[in-house]
This record gives sequence, C-alpha cells and structure tokens, in this order.
Amino acid sequence: MVAEHSDLDTGATPPLLALEGLCVAAEDREILHGLDLEVGSGEVHALMGPNGSGKSTLANVIMGNPAYRVTGGRIRFKGEDVTDWPTDVRAKAGIFLAFQHPEAVAGVPVVQFLRQAMAARAGEDRSVLEVRFAMRDWMTRLGIDEAFAQRPLNEGFSGGERKRNEVLQLALLRPELAILDETDSGLDIDALRIVAEGVEAVRAENPDLGILLVTHYRKILDLIRPDVVHVLVDGRLVASGGEELARRLDVEGYEPWRS
Repeated sequence: MVAEHSDLDTGATPPLLALEGLCVAAEDREILHGLDLEVGSGEVHALMGPNGSGKSTLANVIMGNPAYRVTGGRIRFKGEDVTDWPTDVRAKAGIFLAFQHPEAVAGVPVVQFLRQAMAARAGEDRSVLEVRFAMRDWMTRLGIDEAFAQRPLNEGFSGGERKRNEVLQLALLRPELAILDETDSGLDIDALRIVAEGVEAVRAENPDLGILLVTHYRKILDLIRPDVVHVLVDGRLVASGGEELARRLDVEGYEPWRS
C-alpha cells in the first residue's frame, strides 16, 4: 500500500521520478545495469537507444511489470520507494504507461474501461454521463469518431487509433508521471502529428506532468520538445544532454556509443 510519508527527509522537494543504481533482470539475464536518472515535475525526458538496449524493459519496470526483477537499486516516485509496489498501486498513485503495442480487450467497450480506470485513479465512482462528456471533448481534439467509445478496447483498431486511445487515457486519468513507450512507432506523419499535439494539449492542462518519452527516432522530438535526452545502449545510460544530442544521434546513429 502507499506509504503515508516519504522516507526521504531532506527538506527539499524530491524529483518526480528517481532511478538509483537500478539493475533489472529477466529469466536470469541482467538487462539494465546500474541506471541513475531523475525526472522533475513538468519535465520531458527523451530516452533513445537502438533495438534491444533495454528501453521498453525500463518502461515496464517503472510501471511494475512482474515479468522483470529489480536485482539492485531502487525506484522512487515523489520521494517514495516504490520498487516493490504492485502495478495497480503505482497506477492509482499517478504513474501511467502508454504501451508500445497496446493490447486488445475483447468485450470491454472503451467507455467502460475508462470509467473504471478513472474511478480507480480518483478513488471514487464516475457516472457514465460524466465520462462520456469528458471523452467527447478529448475525442474531438484527437480526431476520434464518437462511435469509438462503444468499440471494444483496441479490438480491430488501427495502429494510429490505438495510440490516440492511449493519449485519450492520458488526458482523462491525469497522471503525474507518464511513460510513453515508443508512442511514435507505426504512425504515419499525420497520425504522429495528431498524437503529439494531443500530448502537448494534455501538458497544457496539466503543466506539472512529467514525461519519460521512449523513442528510436528524433522526429517526435520536433513535436514534443525534450528538456533532456538520454542515450541507453546495452542496458547502460551512456550519455545525457539537450536536443543537440538527439540531432547528433540522427546523424551518427548509435554505433559511436556502443564502444
């Protein structure tokens, strides 16, 4: 359960997310090796790296996916050590993960899923009318047809619809920390623009939202401008910097960092 107070008592406001020497394994193989990273309220941090570097593993570990084991270090959220918190407790506390490949859930309409998720996040029930009203506004912004609300979650959705649905969830659940795991994958230029504009609209209404944006490519960073860019290679953070680091990667690729 969520602790009533932080075990950090420094007097200073802790970062929204802090990874401290984080080591992670799956099936007896270590994937992440001693990561240190901090994301503050209202900041956008981009995490870039080649395939197999551990980016999606990190996203899942922050969300509490039990398929991975934290073998060293810890994860803090607003100063609390959440390393052992279950996924649902993290979600209720304000951590959100937009999946690289959102799963379909047969028989559960989008509106029903969102009503239950919003109730869990807020700690109180939400009426169908309230949820529909909130959905209608954001579906208009995201270019989603109103009939979308009655469709089973992600079932038969195109890649762009699945990603826009993730942004819809982000808008309605109002988390404090959002991990966007390759939200740009599989999107054409127009869909990418709509999704990025949706994320920026959410940030405008929730300026304290911290974002860890996982991506291979710089294009989305032209639309969602990062405060910090991190490079993850072979499970290690090998560089951090500003947007110029992303531009360098665009030209040089990841090979210079492998050594």
